[in-house]
Amino acid sequence: MTIRLRDITEADLDGVLALNNSAGRSIIPIEASRLRRLYDEAAYFRVAEIDGGLAGFLIALRPDADYDSPNFAWFKAHVPDFVYIDRIVVGRPYRGHGLGRVFYADVQSFAEVRSPVLACEVFLEPRDDVSVLFHGTFGFREVGQLALPNGRRVSLLTKPLCSWDWVRDTYWSGPSPGLPPLPWLAERVRPGARLARAAGAD
Repeated sequence: MTIRLRDITEADLDGVLALNNSAGRSIIPIEASRLRRLYDEAAYFRVAEIDGGLAGFLIALRPDADYDSPNFAWFKAHVPDFVYIDRIVVGRPYRGHGLGRVFYADVQSFAEVRSPVLACEVFLEPRDDVSVLFHGTFGFREVGQLALPNGRRVSLLTKPLCSWDWVRDTYWSGPSPGLPPLPWLAERVRPGARLARAAGAD
């Protein structure tokens, strides 16, 4: 079994939409237009391929994203800086192989050089014990709860990223702030950010 993580392309969107909407009760279904908004706004949007097939994806956003999720809005109001995991989906045939942990290790590597906190939520009604246990063993702790418009309650979680202080002081402070120009540190080029820059230049 060969696992490959890579940045999403526009051609992946139909497959990602199908994966999302067949994931079950732990993932809220999404319309194509909302997925496109996430594609435009996400700082991190990667897919996993297993033996060439689309096996899963993870989407994460920074606080500057234009996104109307109530969970995302809660973190914006209560946490000064963060990388927010909006959703992770692993296709049913590929579950049980540790792909969730592969994704979380990868998104943490992205986040820990950019932010002090990794944030997400899990459903409490109905309680998703698999997700609760997964996040607890990965170092997340509850910082609040929120009742969603659909009546379901979520637990809002954060994980402090212990390397942030050193990265901030070493690379983000000083006369030329920024990370070294290495491929694994490269920022995703967000279509939404690119469009916003183009509109501002007019």
